[in-house]
Amino acid sequence: MRYELTEHASLRMRERKIETAWLEQALTKPQRTEPDEEEPDLEHRLAVIAECDYRVLRVVCDPRDEPLKIVTLHFDRSLKGKL
Repeated sequence: MRYELTEHASLRMRERKIETAWLEQALTKPQRTEPDEEEPDLEHRLAVIAECDYRVLRVVCDPRDEPLKIVTLHFDRSLKGKL
């Protein structure tokens, strides 16, 4: 899958020590997808990351873009143990 990180997403990925493999897992094999509440064109892809104590990685992307644009990403504490 081809994707491109925004400057914001790239910065957050480094700050939060999110590995590329985890990002790609969320993009290609999400356990759940959700529309963005404020911007319906954006999509949230959620994946449980076993290597990170089963925390849930939330990746916000714009599926209309080619390559796929990654807007931001973070671990969603409110979903740990719920997916």
